[in-house]
Amino acid sequence: MTETGTSLTDIPLTTIEGGTTTLAEYANKVILVVNVASRCGLAPQYEKLEQLQKFYGERGFTVLGFPSNQFLQELGSEDKIKEYCSLTWGVTFPMFEKVKVNGKSAHPLYAELTKTPDAAGKAGRVSWNFEKFVITPEGDVHRFRPTTQPDAPEIVSLIESALPA
Repeated sequence: MTETGTSLTDIPLTTIEGGTTTLAEYANKVILVVNVASRCGLAPQYEKLEQLQKFYGERGFTVLGFPSNQFLQELGSEDKIKEYCSLTWGVTFPMFEKVKVNGKSAHPLYAELTKTPDAAGKAGRVSWNFEKFVITPEGDVHRFRPTTQPDAPEIVSLIESALPA
């Protein structure tokens, strides 16, 4: 629960197409939230994110991509981001409008997620593009820093242990 008494699932989200939703739409799923950027050196992680989506999607898993230009490496418009992701990486997982992930104007979802410490016990600011947060169906949040690959054993084992048998 957030300080205002709402849960992560109640925070309003805007899709890259301009629709509105919340994480409640993904209830009972294992969710991998990642802040993405098209012009980042870590952009090849899109390929592994899409592989996870294809491999686990039918079992109750989804990647949710949140473009951010906070590190000055994202394209200018949602249309250009959508086109890049589709044509370059074949992205099929849900994408959202550009958001800020740090600071006073951080998106409320990231304001909550960044309270979660990583494996080293460090919470706070998103350090770079492609920081990953795995949210289990029970609402537990696990944080992985940008250089941790989407298919790293610690992420895959977490996804597999949280999926239905």
